[in-house]
Amino acid sequence: MKLSQLGEFDLIDKIRRAAPKDRNVRLGIGDDAAWVTSPSASILVTADLLLEGVHFNLKWTSLFDLGYKSLAVNLSDTAAMGGVPAYAVVSLGIPAHFRVEQIDEFYRGMNRLARSSRVSLVGGDTSAAKSLLISVALLGHAPHRPIARHGAKIGDDIYVTGTLGDAALALKLLKSNSPALRHPAAAFLLKRHHRPMARCRAGLLLARQKLAAAMIDVSDGLLQDLGHLCSASRIGAVLWEENLPLSRAYHMLAGKDGSRWALSGGEDYELLFCARPARRAAIQAVARRAGVPITRIGSCVAKEQGITILDAIGETVRPPARGHDHFGGPIVGRSK
Repeated sequence: MKLSQLGEFDLIDKIRRAAPKDRNVRLGIGDDAAWVTSPSASILVTADLLLEGVHFNLKWTSLFDLGYKSLAVNLSDTAAMGGVPAYAVVSLGIPAHFRVEQIDEFYRGMNRLARSSRVSLVGGDTSAAKSLLISVALLGHAPHRPIARHGAKIGDDIYVTGTLGDAALALKLLKSNSPALRHPAAAFLLKRHHRPMARCRAGLLLARQKLAAAMIDVSDGLLQDLGHLCSASRIGAVLWEENLPLSRAYHMLAGKDGSRWALSGGEDYELLFCARPARRAAIQAVARRAGVPITRIGSCVAKEQGITILDAIGETVRPPARGHDHFGGPIVGRSK
């Protein structure tokens, strides 16, 4: 069925009926604003914008995966603050040629993740647009003091959850339609790209136990996001290339690129954080409880030293780029 046959208000009603329910939602989709309750004293608010042709390509991205990922990127922001995601407001700009079934598929993907994350879709807006535009705002609870970017100090350890570079390597293979896409290992990389896993459990535990001094999620690339954290904390950093956590699939398909995508690739949505050396044992206990590896990849140094990457023999590594800038594209890296 064409959207023009269904109409805007019937579309909104379909979305309302399919949205996950929550007892804390007093009024959801259908009124001028949502009415929700909060079991905590404070609220976290984040938003992300995804544009067709900029953030995703429908040639290789299904509407189901796109719906899933649109929520996941917001969950990751909440995880980076140590919060608990709760309510989503989703607005879509939809091209006239889209069919109702395509929008249904988008919301099936989003609702799949919403249910497993205990997130309620409580509102949003729709409009006609020349290309698909997705705007998601997420509200979350802050049961513990949120972890900001500015608390790291010289001598702190630098950690990251999970593995790095998988999503960016998958995107590289998709853009080039590489024969490597047929390799069995590519399936893991593609899943990491299309359906990223926000580390909400790890973020919450780090906040509850006050283990992380500063934290950010890796969305624009390890070096780019570490740069944000260092700037906020007024420190520098030394990273050890051999400690970067790389998946087996990455090792199999990265080839001559080595650690490039782990350092500069975006959309990992892992947690990057700093912590005092005395907290090492407690952080590994969090890793076990959260069910995700947490790897120590570097150390915080004086601001004047900038960000340096050292290889296995202590030589400086010069990355081809620092990461993604939404207006300037890739940022070329520099060595000390």
